[in-house]
Amino acid sequence: MARCDAPNCTIMTGLLCLVASVLIHAVSGQRVKVEPEVASYPGQTVNLRCAFNDPSGVDLTMVTWIYEPKVGERINIAVLHPDHLNNPNYPDSPVKGRVSFMNSPPTLTSPSIQITDVRMTDEGKYICDYATYPTGNEQGITYLIMLAKPQNSASIVTVLAGSKKEVVARCTSVDGRPAAVITWVTTANGNGTSVSKLGTDDTVTVSSEYLLVPTPADNGKDISCVVTHRTLDKPESFKLKLAVQYAPKVTIEGYDGNWYVGRTNVVLTCQATGNPIPTIVQWKTLSGEMPDTVLVSDNQLKVLKVDESVNTTFICEVTNRIGVGKDQVTALVRGTRLPAKGPTTGMIIGAIIGVVIFVAIIGTAIAMYRKHRINKLSGDGPPKHKPPPPKKTNISSERPLNISGTPIVAENTPLQNQYYSTQTAEPVTDLDAYYNNDDDDGRGGLVGCGVEDREHYYSAAPSGWDDPGNNEVPPPYMRTDSDSQDDHSGPVVNRGDSFVSPAMFV
Repeated sequence: MARCDAPNCTIMTGLLCLVASVLIHAVSGQRVKVEPEVASYPGQTVNLRCAFNDPSGVDLTMVTWIYEPKVGERINIAVLHPDHLNNPNYPDSPVKGRVSFMNSPPTLTSPSIQITDVRMTDEGKYICDYATYPTGNEQGITYLIMLAKPQNSASIVTVLAGSKKEVVARCTSVDGRPAAVITWVTTANGNGTSVSKLGTDDTVTVSSEYLLVPTPADNGKDISCVVTHRTLDKPESFKLKLAVQYAPKVTIEGYDGNWYVGRTNVVLTCQATGNPIPTIVQWKTLSGEMPDTVLVSDNQLKVLKVDESVNTTFICEVTNRIGVGKDQVTALVRGTRLPAKGPTTGMIIGAIIGVVIFVAIIGTAIAMYRKHRINKLSGDGPPKHKPPPPKKTNISSERPLNISGTPIVAENTPLQNQYYSTQTAEPVTDLDAYYNNDDDDGRGGLVGCGVEDREHYYSAAPSGWDDPGNNEVPPPYMRTDSDSQDDHSGPVVNRGDSFVSPAMFV
């Protein structure tokens, strides 16, 4: 085993001892069981509990309760020794005479104490300290929190409407511990401010004010003061209404601009708002004299019959404690009645455009339906079947096409013996069935042809030229010796060997 130098061994041993001491104190500190925090009100009795969970392996030599105020030095307030369990010691302290061990006689494993008639000044830190052997002192700490339930109130401040900020509401939380928190809830455009003041026994009084620039529109708005405190199960709310005083705001209603001579029983109404509520309403005219046909009743002015005398300006004045408000209307008497208002031109034009669009939509739908009906009856439309696919044929030419009249010998080659045709054999169409009509006038049909003549008619030939019944058909073009320079004879091709039809000369 390697040996270490003396200095290194000393340092290592010291570190190990330090770590062991920390671990021992950490473990031992957990064995003293106390309540982290205890809250109480003034005048009550508070219990501070303490116990040593596992005393095995150590000797409990003494227990001391120590009080550490917020400001000041630590003070021993109760001491318990195993040799004097029936006679514990209570040194001089702010709580002497009010502190005692809960059990009688007390025990070292459960040295809980109680303090009667607690005061605000008793708030602070209380330490249950054990002197043990061989581990040393072990302790637990309890914080005593003194509470005081505040007295809360709120009130409205009546103000005049103006242009400067005014205090419109106040809220107060008196003698609370700890200090209360005050907030405001309202739709008014203002803000709240709070100040705190230290009271007796370390209680706190909190005062809050709500300020705004008062306007007539703010009168009657809801505002609430909300007080939050630890002693309250839920925040306490005070609901109020703002009180802003202002002079009356007056409007005259009822004049429609259609006062004509002979009209009867027209009424003007004087509407007014104000705080305080307006109490006096007066009707006047600009000329100073009220017409004989006018009847005044409180806030209403009634014209029994319109004539030239009411062609004047009517004034309504309303008064409250703050001031006077007024409004006026100038009546214009007409000789004849104004025509009744009908629908506006815009409405008429809009209605006409709507009707035209509606009719156009209906017409389009009917036209589309008729077109679809006609197409269906006439059979027009896309084909309902596909044309037959090309067929592979293997046809030997039996009759070579001879345009010049000279016998032609077909060349037998593999390419000529087998080819692909894009059409079937030439169809023979019974055109007689189409043209043979009893009502035909004979100008374009084949009514005069017999059965044998129709058998010699080939549908693939140009219309009418191969018809044996037509005597006006020119004979086939025959080359003569004099036409040697116009020899147009083409190559000799069997009819079944090519897609190209022989040339035709007209």
